[in-house]
Amino acid sequence: MHDSEPQEGPLVGEDGEVGYRGVTACQAVGISYRQLDYWARTTLVVPSIRDASGSGTQRLYSFRDLVVLKVVKRLLDAGVSLQNIRKAIETLRSRGVEDLAGITLISDGTTVYECRSPEEVVDLLQGGQGVFGIAIGGAFKEIQGSLSHLPAEPAAAPQPVGNGTVPVPAEPAAGDELAARRARRRAG
Repeated sequence: MHDSEPQEGPLVGEDGEVGYRGVTACQAVGISYRQLDYWARTTLVVPSIRDASGSGTQRLYSFRDLVVLKVVKRLLDAGVSLQNIRKAIETLRSRGVEDLAGITLISDGTTVYECRSPEEVVDLLQGGQGVFGIAIGGAFKEIQGSLSHLPAEPAAAPQPVGNGTVPVPAEPAAGDELAARRARRRAG
């Protein structure tokens, strides 16, 4: 039913894969055994090598399971509710994403987003609805490319006034305005 033996270290599963008992998983991830047991019983993170199947059997977690457990813990630490974490993971699984360890998640402390690429982010709590991110560096390069064949003018170019062109003086900087007011107060 549970990992009752407090043994540590990797064990070998039935197919030869190395696995980790619950106690080891807890220590590696930084969670309590109670959390680990609850998450396994409620299928939030089920051990992929061997689940508990009755009295005396021990769960065996793979390394990738430990990564997913760590992500769940980080999301909890960031303030995301367990309910929202569960919903995000269920959304991923409903799309057929089995390897959760290969996903990049982003959170603002409430919502959980899947980052598919630098341009595509998906809100996992809104049924996988797409949201967009703006890479400032990408926008910078796009504007540079667009401007490379468009006309530009010098910032201090003379502006046409009346019959000819007369340079328009630049407005005083905010610091100069404050300095002028202080000087008037001192003089008056």
